[in-house]
Amino acid sequence: MNENIKISIITPSYNQGDFIEQTIQSVLSQTYNNIEYIIVDGGSTDNSLEIINKYRDKIDVVISEKDGGQSDAINKGFKLATGTLAGWINSDDLLYPDCVEKIVELYNQHPDGSIYYHSFNENIDENGNGLNIYQHIIPDKTHLIKDNYDVIQPGSFYNTEMLRKVNYLNINNHFCMDLDLWLYLLDEGPIYCTKDFSHTGFRIHKDTKTSSCRLKFLENIYQVLKKHNAKWYYPTMRHLYYYYFKAVIRRILTGKK
Repeated sequence: MNENIKISIITPSYNQGDFIEQTIQSVLSQTYNNIEYIIVDGGSTDNSLEIINKYRDKIDVVISEKDGGQSDAINKGFKLATGTLAGWINSDDLLYPDCVEKIVELYNQHPDGSIYYHSFNENIDENGNGLNIYQHIIPDKTHLIKDNYDVIQPGSFYNTEMLRKVNYLNINNHFCMDLDLWLYLLDEGPIYCTKDFSHTGFRIHKDTKTSSCRLKFLENIYQVLKKHNAKWYYPTMRHLYYYYFKAVIRRILTGKK
């Protein structure tokens, strides 16, 4: 494969010493070589920096300083990115070996896109064991607003010029910054996806924000959808009301968030 297309990958991290080494290794073991790797650490107090330093000669940029949260950290990486496409992989998730290669193939077929992603994703547990694989086809912005707001963020990459045009992530979004970004990018260009087996692993564990802050996560989705003119009667909003009601009942019955 011609590797003249540079791909920038950002890993935001804060106190993820349990998982970040696996994430780093998954990026460094890609079958595609023209990768710019940027790690943005929020000033971790665990062993994260010790792990990062083991691979420092293979990482293009390492930043370690206090930030304003995940979106702010990712934006720091985006602003430094020099690749044609840029994306982020969280410090507890994985890119499987041919993830980037398949994205570049997709880009070469459709260079006009704003978003390139893998329609299959695998959920994995704390030990990296597969839990389930699911597929989600996202044809356009209308689908995300009206039908299903779910996005597959691990392994997704974005046209860097279009990222600059939409001014990156909204740093006030701490949960569904990916959905908000996709909705803005889809005003700039189409979306394309691979449709074969899974190329990414999304880790499910008790400390993920979607697990530990369920109500805040759902509230952020609501704010984003309303900002993009979703109506109360859309299936997305009805599903959101249902999940929010379930989360409230769960908190009342168990005391868990």
